Amino acid sequence: MNTPRIVIIGAGIGGLSAALELAHRGLDVTVVEKAQAPGGKIREVEADGTPMDAGPTVFTMRWVFDELLEAVGESLESHLTLQPMGLLARHAWGPEERLDLHADPGHSARAIADFAGTAEAARFQDFCQRARRTYHTLKDTFIRAPRPSPATLVGRAGIRGLGDLIRISPYDTLWRALGNHFHDPRLRQLFARYSTYCGSSPFQAPATLMLIAHVEQEGVWMVEGGMARIPGALANLAARRGARFCHGHAVTEILVQGGRARGVRLADGEEIRADAVLSNADVAALQQGHLGTAVRQAVAHDRGRQRSLSAVTWNLRAPVGGFPLLRHNVFFCRDYHAEFEDVFGRGRLPAEPTVYVCAQDRGDRDSDGISPQEDRLLCLVNAPPLGDRPAPSPEEIARCEETSFRLLQRCGLQLERPGTGAVVTAPPQFEQLFPGTGGGLYGQAMHGWRASFNRPGTRSRIPGLYLVGGSVHPGAGVPMATLSGRLAASALLSDLTSRKR
Repeated sequence: MNTPRIVIIGAGIGGLSAALELAHRGLDVTVVEKAQAPGGKIREVEADGTPMDAGPTVFTMRWVFDELLEAVGESLESHLTLQPMGLLARHAWGPEERLDLHADPGHSARAIADFAGTAEAARFQDFCQRARRTYHTLKDTFIRAPRPSPATLVGRAGIRGLGDLIRISPYDTLWRALGNHFHDPRLRQLFARYSTYCGSSPFQAPATLMLIAHVEQEGVWMVEGGMARIPGALANLAARRGARFCHGHAVTEILVQGGRARGVRLADGEEIRADAVLSNADVAALQQGHLGTAVRQAVAHDRGRQRSLSAVTWNLRAPVGGFPLLRHNVFFCRDYHAEFEDVFGRGRLPAEPTVYVCAQDRGDRDSDGISPQEDRLLCLVNAPPLGDRPAPSPEEIARCEETSFRLLQRCGLQLERPGTGAVVTAPPQFEQLFPGTGGGLYGQAMHGWRASFNRPGTRSRIPGLYLVGGSVHPGAGVPMATLSGRLAASALLSDLTSRKR
C-alpha cells in the first residue's frame, strides 16, 4: 500500500514531536511553517545584535522528552546539554524582601523560615505534600491520557483513586486553597503565580494547578545555548528520518474533500495533498476561519471560553547592578488582586504589574555566569489578550514600561529602560505571530473546574484533521504541548490502522 502522506501545519513543539514520531514510523511527513525556523512560541529574537530567548525559559517534566527520544531510538543527552538547577528562582517584594526557592523542598523550607517564620515553613511542607499528591493523582489519569471527561477521569482513577480526586479540591480556586496553607500574603502571592504558567488568574484558576510546585521540585533544567535548541534538535531528528520542512510558507486553507481533510493550500497557491492533516495552530485560528471556512466548525465553539494571558516583553542587552540576578527572577507588585482585575476584568495593562526577568547568561548561584559588562535579559509582564483590537496603545505600553522598570528599581535592580536596540513584543505582535489568539499565549484560560475538560482533544470534528499544541489537551507549556503531539501521532496511527482493516 502507498505510504500515508501527512501534512503538519506549524513547527511548534507539538507539531515537531508528532513529526518525529510519524517520520520514525515511516510515514511521509511534510511540516509547513510560516517562520524561518522551527519552534513556534519557543523563539529567539536578536536584540542589540545578540540572539536571546524570547519565549518559554523554563525546562521541566524532563521525562516527557526522555520518553519521546527513547521511542525513536535516541537519548536526550545525545542532542541537548542540560544542567539541573538547584535554586529555582529569586523573588523580591522590595530591596530587603527576597526569597529564594530551591529544588530541594528542605532548602526552601529553611529559606522560608528565615523569611517568614518557622510556622510558615511548616505550612510550606504541608503544601508540598498536597502538591505532590495532586500531581501523582493527575499524572496518568489526566496529563498523559487522551482527552478526559469528568466521568472518564473517575473511571481511570478507579475506586481506590476516587478519594485522591476528592482531596485535590478540583472545585476550589488556587488563591483560596493557598490561603489555607500560607498566612504570609507574600507566600500566597508567590505560589499563586503558578496559575500564570497556564495563562490564568489565581483568583479563578482551580487549586489543582498547585501541582506545578511539585513539577518544579522534580527538576528544572537550563538548556545550553537557550531554549531554541530544543525544537532545533527535534526538527533535525525528524528530518533525518525523512520529514520535510517548508519554512517561510504560510498555510491559508485546509483542504476538505468528501468531508475529510485532504491537504493544505499555501499562500502562494501551491497545494500539498495528504491523507491527514495535523494543525499546530491555536484552535481559535480554526474557529475564526484563518485556515479556511471548511474547517471553522472543526472545533466546537465554547461560549464561556476565555482567552489566556498575553504579555508585554522586552528583550535587551544591558549592564545591571544592585540586585544579585539569577537565571530566573520575579519582582512582585504590591496588589496582586488589582493586577489580575486590570487584565481580566478591565482589559487593560496592570497599573503596577509583577515583572519576571530571565537573565540568560546567569546560573542558579550568585557566582555563576555573571558577565562583567552586560546581560541578555527577557523582561515580561502580564497583559490582556486584546491584540486583535486597538489595545493596548503604544502610549499604554510606554506607561507600562515605565511602571515596570520603576518596580525593578524599587526592588534594588539598577537597570536602564530599554533603548532603541531592544525588542518589544506586545499583544498586537503576538496576534500577528499566532493569529486568532488576540495575543493570548496559552490557549484557553484555566478558569473554573471545567476549563481543563473544555480543551479540545486530538481528534477534530473533521475526519483526518488532528489537533496539537498548547491550546488542546493536555494544556499549555512546553512539556504539555509535546505530549499533545505524541497523543496526536498515536491517534493518527490508530486511525490509519483501522482504515486499512
